[in-house]
Amino acid sequence: MKTLKIDFVSDVACPWCAIGLNSLERALERTRPDLDAVLHFQPFELNPAMPAEGADTVQYLSDKYGITPEQIARNQANIRQRGADVGFAFGPRPRVWNTFDAHRLLHWAGLQGRQRELKHALLKAYHGEGRNPGAHDVLVELAGAVGLDVDAAREVLQSGRYADEVRAAEGLWQQAGIHAVPAIVINDRHLISGGQPPEVFERALRQIAEQEA
Repeated sequence: MKTLKIDFVSDVACPWCAIGLNSLERALERTRPDLDAVLHFQPFELNPAMPAEGADTVQYLSDKYGITPEQIARNQANIRQRGADVGFAFGPRPRVWNTFDAHRLLHWAGLQGRQRELKHALLKAYHGEGRNPGAHDVLVELAGAVGLDVDAAREVLQSGRYADEVRAAEGLWQQAGIHAVPAIVINDRHLISGGQPPEVFERALRQIAEQEA
């Protein structure tokens, strides 16, 4: 069995990252037992300057991309359908939030062997339930739900730990040319961009595995 290292560069606030992760995991299921993967989640912030109180989603998207509420509604309908195709249920997301603390907690969760579980919980909480992935009470709750120590999670959040590590990782990936997410980097040298359908991921994974053999 060939094992691939996969760095999944993404932001909790990114709907296409939720689609991309579920799609990638579908592809990985299809490639077993030929391939296995070690998945690492890397930080990227779509809106690093977002204040703690967040912003109205429609207003934020309209200001950032210069699109109308009608265009936003059409885009969101497409996103909901693409999510449903890979088993992810999008719900209302009335506000956009700052995700830096979520990335700090994800870094810590990786050290505890629970990063993937926490990533899924965060994506579901925000994109499925409209909850604030920057709120410490939400983050602590989700940490406990995936089997992490809630007291340790609270201490990480309150202390500001891993801020330097997250910023360093963000800078590293930006220097590597990652300016949009999701970005899936395989074995440190093969890039797949965007929330691709499972068959696209599967084909790419098999081709990369053959090249690496």
